[in-house]
Amino acid sequence: MIGVLVLTGFLGSGKTTLLRHVLRQPEFSRTAVIINEFGNVGLDHDLVEASTDSLVELQTGCLCCKMRGDLVETLADMLERRDRGAVAPFTRVVIETSGLADPAPIVHTLMTDAGIAGRLALSGVITTVDAVNGLSTLAREQTSVKQVALADRLVLTKSDLAGTAELLDRLAKLNVSAPVAVADRGRIDARVFDIGGAGRVPHEHLHSAHDEDVQTYAIIREEPIHAVTLTLFLETLAEHCGADLLRLKGIVNIMESPQRPAVIHGVQHVFHPPEWLARWPSQDQRSRIVVITRRVPQRWVEALLAALDAEVADVSPTVACAKAR
Repeated sequence: MIGVLVLTGFLGSGKTTLLRHVLRQPEFSRTAVIINEFGNVGLDHDLVEASTDSLVELQTGCLCCKMRGDLVETLADMLERRDRGAVAPFTRVVIETSGLADPAPIVHTLMTDAGIAGRLALSGVITTVDAVNGLSTLAREQTSVKQVALADRLVLTKSDLAGTAELLDRLAKLNVSAPVAVADRGRIDARVFDIGGAGRVPHEHLHSAHDEDVQTYAIIREEPIHAVTLTLFLETLAEHCGADLLRLKGIVNIMESPQRPAVIHGVQHVFHPPEWLARWPSQDQRSRIVVITRRVPQRWVEALLAALDAEVADVSPTVACAKAR
């Protein structure tokens, strides 16, 4: 399975500078880059624009192309070239979005399209935030707020030019679960891009946070959850809250499989099927579900989960197990 990272961030936040630095690292030498960009500001744009082909090789050994049209067609074309040996066998894909882009549709595509299922999997979303203009941008641009809220990891850029304490506080209110790394003049340890795919789980110490309409909170359950409860819970959230469910991710202790926790991941109306870890990653075996929403109260989500679990508990174990299968 080839992992796909989505690199997003508002205009001028340093996405391209950061990516150029990372691509020079040896561990990124077999990376394919897709630029979803408008105007002459993309990664090595002159090379890409001047090429008569849709894919060029960079001096770093990485491949780069500008997305022209449908993302699925671009990805399928890159995979077809890889299969027939026309390009180097890349092991990672990075999609650099436009600074004005909402990353949610790209995430949706990676999670749901049957044409690329089985070959590509979303590794995570990395969002760059400009320390100089970040606060004013977040106050003015809702797209910037959503880019931050959807992130698995935040990268603070230009911190040498401005103080960061107030901005870090705002970022924590928008996305309490995403760790923040600081780039030094565009340079950063390439391991920041190693989010870990399906092994990505919420941090153990989370607290509720909110900023205007965007809220982030953690649902923590000490007792195991029935498999049927989890299915009904995710279906209900997708159906009734999908438009306002910016992100949901978690690790869940399933009653029918106590030694193998389920990792769940969803964006708005779309949820991945649960992925089963071989073992618990730590001694903490509580269910921890991080919810990033717009105007969906934590108490409502907690009440929904409790009500569904109580209803399922009234069903006989035989019926519950049959439904879980």
